Amino acid sequence: QLQLVESGGGLVQPGGSLRLSCAASGFILDYYAIGWFRQAPGKEREGVSCITSSGGSTNYADSVKGRFTISRDNAKNTVYLQMNSLKPDDTGVYYCTVQGGFCKGWYQGGSWGPGTQVTVSS
Repeated sequence: QLQLVESGGGLVQPGGSLRLSCAASGFILDYYAIGWFRQAPGKEREGVSCITSSGGSTNYADSVKGRFTISRDNAKNTVYLQMNSLKPDDTGVYYCTVQGGFCKGWYQGGSWGPGTQVTVSS
């Protein structure tokens, strides 16, 4: 089976940090740009960040620039999202999906894994 499985979510206070992981199985992640999306209760899914297959280019939503950092370790078949200075508005279920190679947009036509819950609350 081709799978992307998210992990690393949890409950943190505002200003805290989390590191999310997106682990691939059933295919080689090296060849694909990967994006992170999130969906808050009552809201539509939105793009958060994207990284190209080589890691040479990244893209971030304006709302997370300067706070989130996307990276990848192709040897481990994993993409990460380091989230710092978390805000309550960052709360939601976070998903990772295959993206277009240049990370110029937010492609949502692929499959979706289970996601990982991030809750930022005092």
